[in-house]
Amino acid sequence: MSDAGSLSFFQLITQADEIVKSVIIILLVASIFSWSIILEKIIRLKFIKKRCDKFEKNFNSKMTIEQVYKEAKNDDNNTLAQIFLSAMREWKQNDIAAIIADKTGVKKLSLKERLNGAMHVASSRSVQSLEGGLNMMAIIGSSAPFIGLFGTVWGIMNSFQSIATMKNTSLAVVAPGIAEALLATGIGLFVAIPAVFFYNVFTARINRLFERGNNFSTELLNILSRELDR
Repeated sequence: MSDAGSLSFFQLITQADEIVKSVIIILLVASIFSWSIILEKIIRLKFIKKRCDKFEKNFNSKMTIEQVYKEAKNDDNNTLAQIFLSAMREWKQNDIAAIIADKTGVKKLSLKERLNGAMHVASSRSVQSLEGGLNMMAIIGSSAPFIGLFGTVWGIMNSFQSIATMKNTSLAVVAPGIAEALLATGIGLFVAIPAVFFYNVFTARINRLFERGNNFSTELLNILSRELDR
């Protein structure tokens, strides 16, 4: 019975109207593209989280800032390391002794603002690189049901045309067109549901990573500020 059902499913696709076939092909291509983004994001976010955990462990250990800097240069493929390196590059471009000796405090304030700006840019760039593909997932998730609905409407229209042409209202006449219509709707939902679900999951994870980066930036800025104010 399962073989017959499977055969019937593929027969619906092969015997469908050209418009309905086009709708199904578009949805299947969108599904493949969506799942490729989903798998890439799962792997990449897991990798970045692991690297961030390792970097944060080193940063919170008894290692000095210079030791952390050397480690980070060899492992800069995570958000926290990129924020740290951007701050340290800005820090090393300045004469810290002269800034500390400045009694007006203007140079200290200027350096703190530059450090904060450099870390903010690094954090934003890191998050933007992670967001690549999410817009397409949102488009697929929102449009796939309507594309499937278009196939549904077209299939039902064909069913009514068959009734008008054959002047026959029997189920055998209208059933194929209705089945094609329902198939298009089902595929549209099959494409949309994972896209919307994982879009929300990835958005939440990226937002948490962004907040983690902001918290780290504040902590690092406090450490460097104390060094300037000593």
